[in-house]
Amino acid sequence: MIITNYYKVAGHLFCVTAQADDLGLMQNYTPFCCEPECGTEPVFSLSVSDGDAVSFNEEIRQSEEGQEIVCGKAGSDPAFSFLWAGRAAGWLVCSTDYRRGQLVLSGYQRKSAIDNALMVLFALATAQQGTAVFHASAVSYKGRAYMNLGKSGTGKSTHAALWLRHIEGTELINDDNPVVRVYADGSAVIYGTPWSGKTPCYRNVSYPLGGIVQLSQAPYNKIRRLGGIEAYASLVASISGKRWDRCIADGLHATEDSLVRSVPVWHLECLPNDEAALLCRNSIAQ
Repeated sequence: MIITNYYKVAGHLFCVTAQADDLGLMQNYTPFCCEPECGTEPVFSLSVSDGDAVSFNEEIRQSEEGQEIVCGKAGSDPAFSFLWAGRAAGWLVCSTDYRRGQLVLSGYQRKSAIDNALMVLFALATAQQGTAVFHASAVSYKGRAYMNLGKSGTGKSTHAALWLRHIEGTELINDDNPVVRVYADGSAVIYGTPWSGKTPCYRNVSYPLGGIVQLSQAPYNKIRRLGGIEAYASLVASISGKRWDRCIADGLHATEDSLVRSVPVWHLECLPNDEAALLCRNSIAQ
């Protein structure tokens, strides 16, 4: 049976049309499930089906922890394939405005292919609406959110766990892919999402963003505030998006520029210990 479900993440409505069994795999989306809204068009729609491999011309690929996302074009349409350990799980072909997507599943790693397709579509369809999907870990503390950035293995999750363990009142928002949305008045809000990596944290919550911390490992604990181009540059590598697509790049640039103007950005060189978490909290959560 084919069913269409609606979801809302960071205030953006989208829908997925798929077999009931595939929708049943999407338990991490349950907190974000909603009814269709009269007069509101979904920011994108995704149709999911089984089928044969989609052939397309590769432009670039990204890999991390055995996973690969291959980006390219099928004719004039943006296309992606999702691979695990070199084996294809699915192929996504989108309209040029990223408002519509067709995901073809190979039958291998079905849920992961659906998750990746939805995260890719969400990041691209909302890039010109003040919205950015970060590769980050985020916590809340006293009514505000604080986000940790850094390369894989830097210790984003470890630092968040130290806040949770040693700083009373801290809660985890998302441990891998929170979304930040900057509004017309310049305010920045962070949202939980259905995508949280290895940590099952799928909370439909939002908080004003109080600070952004770029982490790096060191044999000591030291923090300093970044400004100007240094703050801007610290954000770029942690935001998902096709920066070789001019419209996407322009949208992300506007979001990044607004963020560094309205949210303090810090660099924390640290050890994985409680002193690092307390130094960070005392410096950024005033």
